[in-house]
Amino acid sequence: METIDLPAPVLCREVRDRRGRVYRVGESDVDLLGRGRIWMVVLPWVGMAGISCAAYAFVAAQAGLRDTHRWSGDLYWPAGLWALSQAVAALPAGRLRESGRLSARAAMTTGALGTLAGYAALALAPESTTARLAFAVSAGAGAALVHTTCLTLPGRWWPERRGGPTGLVASGLALGAVPFLPAPVRGADPRVLLAVTGLAVSLAVAGAGRFLADPPRNWWPPRPDPRSVPADPVARRAREKNPPAVRHHTLREAVRNPVLWLMWLCLLGAAGVTVLGLCLLTAYGRQLGLGGQVVWSVTVAGGAAAAVAGALSDRSGRRTALITACLVLAAAQFGVPVAARTGSGWLLLGCAAAGAAAGAAALALVTALAADHFGENHSASVHGLLAGAWLLPVAAGAGTRAAAYAARDPRSAFLLAGCTGLVCAAAALFLRAPGRLSVRHIVPNPHPLGEEMA
Repeated sequence: METIDLPAPVLCREVRDRRGRVYRVGESDVDLLGRGRIWMVVLPWVGMAGISCAAYAFVAAQAGLRDTHRWSGDLYWPAGLWALSQAVAALPAGRLRESGRLSARAAMTTGALGTLAGYAALALAPESTTARLAFAVSAGAGAALVHTTCLTLPGRWWPERRGGPTGLVASGLALGAVPFLPAPVRGADPRVLLAVTGLAVSLAVAGAGRFLADPPRNWWPPRPDPRSVPADPVARRAREKNPPAVRHHTLREAVRNPVLWLMWLCLLGAAGVTVLGLCLLTAYGRQLGLGGQVVWSVTVAGGAAAAVAGALSDRSGRRTALITACLVLAAAQFGVPVAARTGSGWLLLGCAAAGAAAGAAALALVTALAADHFGENHSASVHGLLAGAWLLPVAAGAGTRAAAYAARDPRSAFLLAGCTGLVCAAAALFLRAPGRLSVRHIVPNPHPLGEEMA
C-alpha cells in the first residue's frame, strides 16, 4: 500500500522583548502559506484596484445616466450615500475581521457579492430610486469589506517593514481608474458599462480573496529577530525609524489615546484637500487649454506614487514621511492659483500629480502608522475607525453641492486647502507612539553603579 509521509510540524514559540510584548517566531511565510508572502501584497493590490475600478465605472457612466435617464447633478446622491455606507460599515467590518468570525477569504467574497448586487440593480433599473438605494448601500458595504481587508493585511504579513507593501496596495485606489481613461470607454452605454464592470470586478475581487489568509496572532518572520538589533543595515534603519508597537492595543484602548484622534484629524484634512483638488482641477485645466482627460491622467499617475512614499517611509520614518506628504499636499494647493495666474499648464499638471501623490500617500502612511503605534492584532478595527475620516470628505464632495460652492471662488478654496494641509503637517508632529519614551525624557542615573560600589 502506498503511503504519503506528512511533513514534520513546524516548531514555533513565543518570546517576549524587554517591554513584555509577545512575538510568535519560528514559522516562515512559506510554512504558513505554502508560498512567499509577496502574494499577500499582490492579491490585496488586485482587490483594491478592482474595487476602485467599480467606483470609477460609476463616475464614467455619469454622463450617460444624466442624458438617458435624466439624472441631475455631477455625481448624484447615490455616490455620496455609497461613500457614507463605506464609512459606516468599515468599523463593524474591522471588528468582525479581528475577532476571527470573518476570514479574509469570506470578507472578500462577501464584498464581491455586495458589489455585484449593487451594480446589477443599478444597471437593470437606473431610473428606480430603490435600485439607486440598493446600489449605494450594497456596493458601499461591499467596498468597506474589501478596503478593510486589503489595506490591513499586508502590514500583518510584513510587520518589520510594512510601509512599502501598504503603499503598493493603496496605489491600487488610483490605478483602478486606468481602464476608464480612454474616451470610447466613457462613451459606452452606461447600463452595459455598469453591468460589465460589476461582473468583472466581482470575479477579480473574489478570485484574489480566495488565496488570502491571515497570519497567526503576534506572528513575526524568522528574520530579523524582534528582540535584537538587526545586522542588516537596511533592516536596522527600518527598525530604528519605525520601531514596533510597545504592545497590541484594543480598539477601546486606542480610542482613549489622543494620538489616534490626531491621526483621524490628519487623515480627514488630507482627504478633504485631495477631494477638493479632484473636483476643481479639471475646470482649471480647461481654462489653460488642457483637456480634462490630460489632468485626470496626470492625477492618476500621481496617485500611484503612494507605493514609493510607503517604501521611503521604511527608511526615513513613517511620521517624517507623513509630515512631508502633508507639506507637499499644501504646496500643491498653493501652486494651483499661481498656475492659473501665470497661465502655466505644466505647473498645473505638476500640482495635480503632487497633490494626488500626497493624498494617496497620506492614506497609506496613516494606515501603516496606526499599526506601528497600536499593534497589528487589532489593526482592522483601528483602520475601520480611521477610514471614516477618509470617506467623509468623499461623501460630502460627491453627495452635496460643496464642490459647486467651492467652484464659485476657487482661488480662496485652494488657499484654504493649502492652509489645511499645513495644519495636518503640524498635527503629524505630535504623532508619537503611546508607551514609548523619547530619548530626551530618559533621565540618567545621578549615581552610576561604579560610583556606588566604590
